[in-house]
Amino acid sequence: MTDGPVLVVDDDNVSRHVLLQALASAGIPAVAVTSGSEALRDIDKVRPQVVLLDLVMPPPDGYQILRILRARAETRDVPIVVLTALDADDEIARAFEAGADDFLRKPFKPVELVSRVRGQLRLRGAKDELARREKDAVVVTELTQALASNLDFRGILFTVVQRIAEVAKVDRVSIVLVREGNVGYVVAASDDEQLRDLPIDLAKYPEIQEVLSSGSTLVIADAATHPVLEIFRSEGHKIAFASMAIMPILYEGRAMGVLSLRSRQVDAFGERELSMCRTVASAMAIALRNARVLQSLRDQTQQVTVARFEAERRMRSLQRYADFFESSGDGIVVIDSDGHLHFSNPRARDITGYSEDELRGRKLQDFFENRELAEKLGVGFAKGVFPKGVDVRVRRVDGRAVVLNVNFSSVLREEGIVLCSFRDVTKEREVAAELVKTKDFLQKVIDSSVDGIITADLRGTVILFNRAAERIYGRSASEAVGGRVHSLYPKGGATRIMKMIRAGGGRVQGVRTEILDSMGAVIPVLFSGALMYEGDTPVGSVGIFTDLREKMQMEARLQKAQEQISAQERQAIVAELAGAAAHELNQPLTSVLNYALLLRRVLDADTPGASAAEVIASEAERMAEIVRKIGKITRYETKSYVGKQNILDLDRASEGGRGEDHPRGGGGA
Repeated sequence: MTDGPVLVVDDDNVSRHVLLQALASAGIPAVAVTSGSEALRDIDKVRPQVVLLDLVMPPPDGYQILRILRARAETRDVPIVVLTALDADDEIARAFEAGADDFLRKPFKPVELVSRVRGQLRLRGAKDELARREKDAVVVTELTQALASNLDFRGILFTVVQRIAEVAKVDRVSIVLVREGNVGYVVAASDDEQLRDLPIDLAKYPEIQEVLSSGSTLVIADAATHPVLEIFRSEGHKIAFASMAIMPILYEGRAMGVLSLRSRQVDAFGERELSMCRTVASAMAIALRNARVLQSLRDQTQQVTVARFEAERRMRSLQRYADFFESSGDGIVVIDSDGHLHFSNPRARDITGYSEDELRGRKLQDFFENRELAEKLGVGFAKGVFPKGVDVRVRRVDGRAVVLNVNFSSVLREEGIVLCSFRDVTKEREVAAELVKTKDFLQKVIDSSVDGIITADLRGTVILFNRAAERIYGRSASEAVGGRVHSLYPKGGATRIMKMIRAGGGRVQGVRTEILDSMGAVIPVLFSGALMYEGDTPVGSVGIFTDLREKMQMEARLQKAQEQISAQERQAIVAELAGAAAHELNQPLTSVLNYALLLRRVLDADTPGASAAEVIASEAERMAEIVRKIGKITRYETKSYVGKQNILDLDRASEGGRGEDHPRGGGGA
């Protein structure tokens, strides 16, 4: 059950909706059921990749569903993530004991839910891939063991192609060998056990010719449209199979024949099947070669004997170098033209862990993890090519892999003898790899910094220019690196900064300065910098720049706002003073008006006192008008007194002032 959607099992409508929405937003297909019984009923139909299971539900609850699913062979391996609002750890432990793979507490974050589900999908995918690889490895081992056996080789070839057809689920698998000219021989076919050495004209099989000439696998997903078969189709021939996969059987870089897979279905070949068949084809090449070698072994016996005596003679000539080899700090082995080891010094045996007898006679490629490299070296030796400083991974006798740095050289006056010296550089290569990882990490940290970071050597040449520096300066790192650091500052700026760093004991922090962008515009920055040392010797400098343009713009806006507030405060103070003055004038003005009116009533109209009272009343009325205007400006109100004059209403003004933050009134008129 690995191809279906995520199955959500939850009796709560809101929870189901949230779960489905979160999964849909992440592009994960999902279906939901409302009870445990519904989940058990539909699980075989849904075939879920993952089950999201609520623990607390009406019977059967989440714990019962867990036990049932784990007891069934069809659902035993389906990943189950339990959902619970319970905080008790023993409930979680109980869920894991019942078979849960993971848990998620409610309420949950959608991103956490998606991460948990994807984690289970990756884990399940890895398990399935491992199972497939194990299955393929069993098949490959079975077939390679069969090819390496001493039984009837013809029968073995039929068994191999029949087994490949069964595993790859194709209609026909055949082996075609090329012996001479344009003629091939079908030596085995999965659908005909009696077929042996059937000659075919390769001109009628352009797909086989293509593979033999290129030495590469050819996959024809659709034979009706593939260009390789165009000539075959144009002649009106009927193609029996819809798709094909032909891979070369290579030995020492030469194609001995092909392994051909044919299917009546279009696009029938997956990478897994092709990979397995390539491995079998490689093993088959060796087996076919060995079969030919066995046939001619008797004829070569005499030649081998002569070669052995010649090798022994050569080894005797090398004996005079034995003392030097024995005391060497590097491992030294002597190999012949076929790659067999004939001599090893103590250091070589110490590095590899093998004894002298275990090394003698073995082939060099037996120790290499990369056997192709060993074969290439052998081909190079035959051409007189002896590499220096080659890193090779080999297996010690205890199975531990080590990295050896190897030098090869020929021995003077001894044709076919190769001297191989090496030393263990495993730790050095591990340290180098860690340094590369650390460098990459630091580079990522530098590139992710929001501040510009620039390093330069003591000659003023820019060495590093991070992304933030590119943004601040408006120029790319490729333009800046290798240039002069002085071009990044106004005239004399770089020299002034370096003096400050040296005066500060090798570092300076939080200094406001200016730089120049790519257009020559001045940019204000906050600078921190320091000298870089190797031991006690300064070798360069590093500077960190914080762009202050936005900060200064913010400060300008803040200053303008503060000035506006100050102006408003001054206006408010003037208004308060005017209101206070109106308030102070209100009471005596009222008294003057009242006394003036009283005098007008008690004095005769033609008397000097009456005229004075009239003047007093007139001036008091003019003053009342002024007070009214002040009250209007300061939002104090007036009311009518004697006559038609409106005098400041301190009662209402004081009440309004309390509600609107106006100056409070004292007495009333």
